[in-house]
Amino acid sequence: MHQPVDWMEWGDEAFALAQVEDKPILLDIGAVWCHWCHVMDRESYENAETAKIINEHFVAVKVDRDERPDVDTRYQAAVASISGQGGWPLTAFLTPEGKPYFGGTYFPPDDRHGRPGLRRVLLTMAEAFEKRRDEVNESAGSVLEAIEQNESFMGRSGNPGPELVAKLVDGALKQFDARSGGFGSQPKFPHSGAIDLLLDSASRVSIGAGAAVVNEPAKRAAMVTLDKMQKGGIYDHLAGGFHRYSVDENWVVPHFEKMAYDNSELLKNYVHAFQTFVDPENARVAREMIKWMDEWLSDRERGGFYASQDADFSLDDDGDYFTWTRDEAAAVLTPEELAVAGAYYDIGEIGDMHHNPAKNVLHVRTTIQSVARSNQIELEVAQERLASAKAKMYAARLKRPTPYVDKTIYVAWNGMCISAYIEAGRVLGMPEVTEFALKSLDRVLGSAWSTESGVAHVVAYGEGTTAGRRVAGVLDDYVFLGHAALDAWEATGELAYYKASEAIMEGAVARFYDTTGCAFFDTELAQQGEVRLGALVTRRKPLQDSPTPAANPMAAALLLRLEALNGREDYAVKAQETMETFAGVVEHFGLYAASYGLALQRLVQRAIQVCVIGDDADARRLETVAMARYAVNKSVVRLRRDQLASLPPMLAETLPYLPAMEGSFAVLCNGNGCLPPVKTVEELMAAMNQTL
Repeated sequence: MHQPVDWMEWGDEAFALAQVEDKPILLDIGAVWCHWCHVMDRESYENAETAKIINEHFVAVKVDRDERPDVDTRYQAAVASISGQGGWPLTAFLTPEGKPYFGGTYFPPDDRHGRPGLRRVLLTMAEAFEKRRDEVNESAGSVLEAIEQNESFMGRSGNPGPELVAKLVDGALKQFDARSGGFGSQPKFPHSGAIDLLLDSASRVSIGAGAAVVNEPAKRAAMVTLDKMQKGGIYDHLAGGFHRYSVDENWVVPHFEKMAYDNSELLKNYVHAFQTFVDPENARVAREMIKWMDEWLSDRERGGFYASQDADFSLDDDGDYFTWTRDEAAAVLTPEELAVAGAYYDIGEIGDMHHNPAKNVLHVRTTIQSVARSNQIELEVAQERLASAKAKMYAARLKRPTPYVDKTIYVAWNGMCISAYIEAGRVLGMPEVTEFALKSLDRVLGSAWSTESGVAHVVAYGEGTTAGRRVAGVLDDYVFLGHAALDAWEATGELAYYKASEAIMEGAVARFYDTTGCAFFDTELAQQGEVRLGALVTRRKPLQDSPTPAANPMAAALLLRLEALNGREDYAVKAQETMETFAGVVEHFGLYAASYGLALQRLVQRAIQVCVIGDDADARRLETVAMARYAVNKSVVRLRRDQLASLPPMLAETLPYLPAMEGSFAVLCNGNGCLPPVKTVEELMAAMNQTL
């Protein structure tokens, strides 16, 4: 708002002005958490001379990629087809109709390091529009065609099955970095979907007909990756939570921003690993992540999860809030504490940051046992000194200028966080975590969903800002909120959550499903007479996990979850058609097709519900056993006896007619019926081993 550029919002008004004044549009797409967006803002958009050029020759439109993912995805594809790469900030030059004719990412203010300066680019693009309009229109037309071509997956293949799951798992295993964990080389992203796909595979004897037994390699790849990440600098060892990605292959130096969606999916990973392999380190990391999200990323009073925390406090620092010099650590610790923490977290005179070699990113290079031995102290003493050092360093860090937290509450990301919190609360025995998830879900459902207007994309903006207009939900908002509501039903047995999930899915089918070509578009079908602005005319069917799980496989998964409970054949058919739409090309997406692999597991494996009925200590024990061992096709439903009168159709056909039983019990059901009820932990474990 304070910049001298006459920015406008993406909308009819900006496009109308561009056409009336016959000016090209300068489109800037960035994000609150994006460091180089802030750099370009300060260097160029806050410069009066640059602003004068923009205001004279262009209609300037600024878009927040988190608020308008539909705009971002299309122009990312456009700029990638022009320049070979995308990213943020995204700088695009459009015709008054919104067709891109040139673009790039970050432009310095002046020619530098082989990059053209923004002022030169602005004047060149303005001149091209004024004097070579035919060339501009031809270029814009070909770019738009390229977007449409890139987004049209002609990969339909019939009856995808377990063999395809096996190929996707094998592809992830081939990219596994056995030395450092993770997949591929630098820069390294967590790839949460691939970790869950491997964890699911690790719990099964075989993942496909004729496939090699992969449970041990899958277990190793998933567990090594989770261990290396939580020991690396990508993990915040003082507060908890994960940064967005690592610039090196050893997970040491991260991009320091923290995103809600990264932490929700990684929280699920650590919870799922603990479910199956009962490693206490995974539970510890999950609890620390929850603590950070509780403290920094959630509205404790009203419910809801915030979007992100920035990497930096200002443009003059680069992760300084999160990093430490040896002297900074020595200033807050006793010599004894520094001897332990310095060795454990590798805090040396020479650190890890290129811009300031004295700065260390805290990461674990050794064991606390080794530190105790080298300091000639007992293990318990070393652990006490490390805990004391962590507390003191965190207290000192809190006194530093704090990176900005974007308190915008987005529906899709809240759906992901709510699902993660419900799972974590149940698996880790933290009912207060599940309760906050339900509180958040109630807020989102109450303010962002109605059967008439559908799902909105934004629940609330940060800093008390009020939106000028409602931003319509995209497919992500529907499917992640639908999954969250169904997770809430499983945890509480309250039928209202099941009905909400079913109604949201109905809305998604009505608004996004392609009845001709099958699968789901990412934006709502155009109403009669509606004119879409710019590249929004192109149709997308999201398949790739980037950066969040892809909406099409997540929609198929929700259809399958609901069909197992309501028996609706049309849901099963749409899920099958959605999976078939991409079956011929999905292998080429590798790690970015993990959500497809997980949805396909739901399709080829029987849906299993473990229903625990009762409200006492015995029921809680049965639920704990039922939650053990992660499998994507398994759900655990907690019910009170009085809730047996209000169940989804498939369970209503069986559960209320069970033999009368005293006390709490569990019933294992699939789509075709239920096994006899069991009352003991041992009987339930035997039934689960027989079925999963």
